[in-house]
Amino acid sequence: MTKKGWFKWLVVFLVLFLATGLAFGAKKKEVVKEVPYGEDWDKPRAFVDISKMADVSDFDPANYTPPTGDTIKIGYVNVFSGPAALNGPIHLTPIRFAAHDINKRGGIWVDGKKKLIEVIFADHQSKTDVCKKVCERLVLQDKVHVLMGTSGSHLMKIINEVGNKYKVISVNEGALSDELQDATNFGRYSFMPSPTTEQIGVGMAYYFGQIRKKEKKFYILCQDYSFGRDMAEAFKKGLKMYYPEAQIVGEDYHKLFLTDFAPYLTKIKASGAEVVYTGDWIPDAANLLKQARQMGITIPFANLFMDEPNFLHEIGVEGTKGLIHIDVYDMPYSFTNYPPSVSFYKAWNELWHKKWKTPPYNSRLFEHGSGAIGLYGQITYWLLSVIERAKSTDPEKIIKVWEGDVFRYANGKLVKMRACDHKTIQPLGVTEYVPPEEQKQSMTIPPYYWFQGTSSAGPMWLVPAAKILPSMDPKLDRCKGKNPWGN
Repeated sequence: MTKKGWFKWLVVFLVLFLATGLAFGAKKKEVVKEVPYGEDWDKPRAFVDISKMADVSDFDPANYTPPTGDTIKIGYVNVFSGPAALNGPIHLTPIRFAAHDINKRGGIWVDGKKKLIEVIFADHQSKTDVCKKVCERLVLQDKVHVLMGTSGSHLMKIINEVGNKYKVISVNEGALSDELQDATNFGRYSFMPSPTTEQIGVGMAYYFGQIRKKEKKFYILCQDYSFGRDMAEAFKKGLKMYYPEAQIVGEDYHKLFLTDFAPYLTKIKASGAEVVYTGDWIPDAANLLKQARQMGITIPFANLFMDEPNFLHEIGVEGTKGLIHIDVYDMPYSFTNYPPSVSFYKAWNELWHKKWKTPPYNSRLFEHGSGAIGLYGQITYWLLSVIERAKSTDPEKIIKVWEGDVFRYANGKLVKMRACDHKTIQPLGVTEYVPPEEQKQSMTIPPYYWFQGTSSAGPMWLVPAAKILPSMDPKLDRCKGKNPWGN
């Protein structure tokens, strides 16, 4: 072989040697992956099968007697007396409606036999000591298989503590504090199907920053206790995430059951705010909006609880127009996007018109079975579906089914129970309130309006679940190494 030939092969050898050496010696490039949704997120394992609904035309919450005997017992705890007594019927009615539907179908096959569902309620009187007492009575004397509640995160904490102590499933359908499922308070037997304050506040900020893209100056006014402050912090966090150009022009907290909002409203007028964000609930939400309109403040109120139709009728169509409401249950245009929801809605609405003649059930508050009332019922259907699939009232078998479960509500909403901390991944809906003639945008079936005496839901938008994943406490060992979807 000539010198030229040897040189050519030497060059080829060196090139291959260096390339191979670099390939073996080089550090493998790290591929950055998006957080996976999980294969099951859009594939519910079960759903509210509206086609199998029983004839519930005999259901009357004012004259309801639950089944007794060898039943699946749910102990429902809330306030049924005192100034906040209305909370009890608001929650209990849809829970019993769901149980009544399942009972009329014949019940659920568990522990080797078909059993009906018995909902036993107890009044915690909004007092922590009473709450603990009635929960222990439900568990030790009434032998309930599930504890369920409530209005007030401090009271839900007690319900969870009792459930975890006695190894009884506890279901949070009404309290919103994120800390209920953090490393300090988490228990294997407690589940939180309700959304959290963080999901709600961040969701509202997402709407203003990524969907509406209009107002930039916000005034925060919330009740001065943990819930109000959590709602405010969540909104501020959401603005940093999704609307960094927005400005907080004022921030105040007021005592509960305030009758004079004038000092705060005067500051709001002077601030140049374009939107007031509030987590206030009744009666504060009603008094706040009434006085604001009386003082000529017509800017939108971004809210969670300014949706009680009786006080909205007192204010009227013009005074309620432009409210921005984020909802814990309702989804955008469910009648058209998820047609089965029409049948479910009519089952409730026709009962209200034809049968419910006793206060408070004949009130406009119960007319549509939507909003928070809708949520409480759907959470009950989810719970009963889990028990049915577990084929047992054994809490360990229930936990096994519910952790990671994906379920579809009657309005098409998908929810996922995150396995590591038992918080629920879910989308939220945001609605702008409009006059009756414009409500046909969302009320797409006769009579094509929700209410005639007030503005109500018109155009609606979806806040995707991926944008409001519930926070995960890094100190909770069960969640270490998990992404926000729980995978």
